[in-house]
Amino acid sequence: MYKHVLVPISFDNDRDAAGAVSAAKVLAGKDGRISLLHVIEHIPAYAISYMPQDYLIEARKAVVKELSDLADTLPNATADVVEGHSGRTILDWAEENKPDCIVIASHRPGMQDLLLGSTANQVVRHAKCAVHVIR
Repeated sequence: MYKHVLVPISFDNDRDAAGAVSAAKVLAGKDGRISLLHVIEHIPAYAISYMPQDYLIEARKAVVKELSDLADTLPNATADVVEGHSGRTILDWAEENKPDCIVIASHRPGMQDLLLGSTANQVVRHAKCAVHVIR
């Protein structure tokens, strides 16, 4: 069992957050703690001007609530919402908070992933702890 499991949560429809959370519960056991992390990607300046003025504030509130509600259903779980590039920010958070395992959901790779790389791919390649990928 792991002492501290990090679960990056994406609210995209093609990610299996429920599967990642279930795996984290098993891997953490009854004594391990689980950290749920959501990364809010920066919106490009050219796009932000087309959004309502309070969009970012309201979107962040909704994400914090949803992530906190999910954390409340798990034993020894906390929720954290940060801003940045998803892959790099997850790795930075892990470096600072020292989980001994990351459980991350991934979508089926497509042609775009061969050119750009996915968040899960970046985390798998650069994390300094065990990584479990859930598809």
